[in-house]
Amino acid sequence: MSRELSRLVEKHGGNPVCVPALREVPASSREATLALVEELAQARHEVVIFMTGLAASLLFEAAEQAGRRQALVLGLQRVTVVARGPKPTAALRGFGVPPTLTAREPFTSAELIDALSGLPLTGRRVLLFHYGERSATLAETLRARRVLLSERWLYRWLMPEDTRGLERLVESLLAGEVDALVVTCQVQFRHLLEVARRLSLASALLDTLREQVVVAAMGPTCHAILQLHGVPVDVMPEQPKMGPLVRSLMLHLEHLRVPAAGTAAQPVFH
Repeated sequence: MSRELSRLVEKHGGNPVCVPALREVPASSREATLALVEELAQARHEVVIFMTGLAASLLFEAAEQAGRRQALVLGLQRVTVVARGPKPTAALRGFGVPPTLTAREPFTSAELIDALSGLPLTGRRVLLFHYGERSATLAETLRARRVLLSERWLYRWLMPEDTRGLERLVESLLAGEVDALVVTCQVQFRHLLEVARRLSLASALLDTLREQVVVAAMGPTCHAILQLHGVPVDVMPEQPKMGPLVRSLMLHLEHLRVPAAGTAAQPVFH
């Protein structure tokens, strides 16, 4: 959502620089996805967990193409449907399947585990739709509760095929040309650091982020990956949403009065 983020930054007087830091690729063949649609239409799984809205959209898109959308809706209405946060909740409601259970803010795996704590899960068939990476904490917690767990991916997150944008970003950060770095997904930071390692600049990048750059995180998951590498988080909104994130960042920059070579502050979103 780089355009939306850019508009928000510009609205608050900033100069956004957007850098692609990941790509989403299909992780399931059409045949495998349709087989999964049939499993859900027949309610073979007793609990279905959606971590993201994209997984729900991809599933229903496949069902629509096969003429099985209504069957999928009816199948999901017969089981317990769990959504991690507002995006999968909105997607599911849009398809006529309001979630049975949703996690509370800030919508991390911890809140989802908490939401599931009241459900009798031992021995039940649970289907977990991961996001672009495996949510190991959630999956292992479910296995510890002795559920019959199936883990599925409809898409994966990979490094961009062209990493020149990330390379330029590393150089710009080290050159002091960027006032703030915004991380909206933890894998973005991992990819940025990986590119810096390839350039033999990882240590210099981390030192720069610790000492010279304002760092903003969308939510607790992003906060955790940054802290793991010793990078202090200067800004994190109470609500893990774009609007509060940008407002909080720009207010922080205004308070610090950080100039960027005589121009408006330049937050980088990637």
